[in-house]
Amino acid sequence: MNKVKELPGDAIATAAKAPSIGHSARAYLERVRGGDMGAMPAVLGLIVLCTVFAIARPSFLSAINFANLFTQGAAITVIAMGLVFVLLIGEIDLSAGFASGVCAAVLAVTLTNMGLPWYVCVLAAILTGVVIGTALGGLVAKVGIPSFVVTLAAFLAFQGLVLVLVDEGKNISIRDEVIVAIATRNLPPWLGWTLFAACVAIYAGIQLYRARKRAARGLVADPMSLIAARVGTLVLIGGLAVYVLNLERSRNPLLTSLTGVPIVVPLILVLLVLWTFVLRRTAFGRHVYAVGGNAEAARRAGIPVDRIKVAAFVICSSMAAVGGIIAASRASSVDPNTGGSSVLLYAVGAAVIGGTSLFGGKGRVLDAVLGGAVVAVIENGMALMGYGSSVKYLVTGSVLLLAAGVDAIARKRAAAAGLR
Repeated sequence: MNKVKELPGDAIATAAKAPSIGHSARAYLERVRGGDMGAMPAVLGLIVLCTVFAIARPSFLSAINFANLFTQGAAITVIAMGLVFVLLIGEIDLSAGFASGVCAAVLAVTLTNMGLPWYVCVLAAILTGVVIGTALGGLVAKVGIPSFVVTLAAFLAFQGLVLVLVDEGKNISIRDEVIVAIATRNLPPWLGWTLFAACVAIYAGIQLYRARKRAARGLVADPMSLIAARVGTLVLIGGLAVYVLNLERSRNPLLTSLTGVPIVVPLILVLLVLWTFVLRRTAFGRHVYAVGGNAEAARRAGIPVDRIKVAAFVICSSMAAVGGIIAASRASSVDPNTGGSSVLLYAVGAAVIGGTSLFGGKGRVLDAVLGGAVVAVIENGMALMGYGSSVKYLVTGSVLLLAAGVDAIARKRAAAAGLR
């Protein structure tokens, strides 16, 4: 403290406005010690898993398997994005898996059986998700039924509804090229590089704008070295990913070529940017965190808690609809198992593994993407090693339990440090 007092006022102001990258690193470590681990556990887990599988099965790092990871985990990741909103307000949605199945069935029936245009069918599927979310959110917020009970009942009811929509167990094929392309086709290599360059430019622009805006207001801004490190990391990882995805993956290129970034990747990126903006840059997003932190305090502060809860369930079910569309696209069909089996467990697991708290008030949409990557890597790597479903479930369950344990310990440390 005495050394700080001896510094000139201008030097102190300059140091406050432009901290070094070392200062930022120390501040991050302090947050970690205080219980705010963020995405660090998920990132470390992803690195460890990829390293283990790459050593055990070198084919794990092949271009075709790398592309498969995106398509395998896309539906789970999108559903998990919606679940983040429900978890943030301290609730749970056990029906998200079969809600995606219902919406996928609506897509298939309107597309194949009724012959409607693909865009009308997609809209019908998403509107079905909106209706489901409104009903669930209304029962939770307005009637006061616990979300566990409401969504468990919906979980059971939606299984029957899927059976009704697919005519008691029939498989409805989807042949529309636009729908099938979502999860099975790729962008031209040049378009993949163009989108990558645009993403880097936009990200760098946002980082610079945010730093200058904070500095203009006299607030602590990220140093240019830290911004350069973030942009450089994005360039390195993103550029490597696009390069690998643009490699020829076909076993017989003379018959058919298989190159480019899967179409589902930019779709997930758009959803990530959209919902991240909603949570971080809008009043609605701030209200979501407030309700999850303390619903009663939020109500006394004038926040419409009931409407926030309903909106969170609507977003969750709408994203489940998008996830159902992706799943139907990948399978090119819809059957009674669409959205069932382990879809819900993996989606909830993805959100929690990524860092979203089960206790509400803490989480980001990015958590769903990171957690979805972990789940996809586990499922893919185990399959390459020849393990059955039993081992996959055991490993995924263990990782989920570990993530929940880390969250509980982090909350205790944060409470002890007076951060909560």
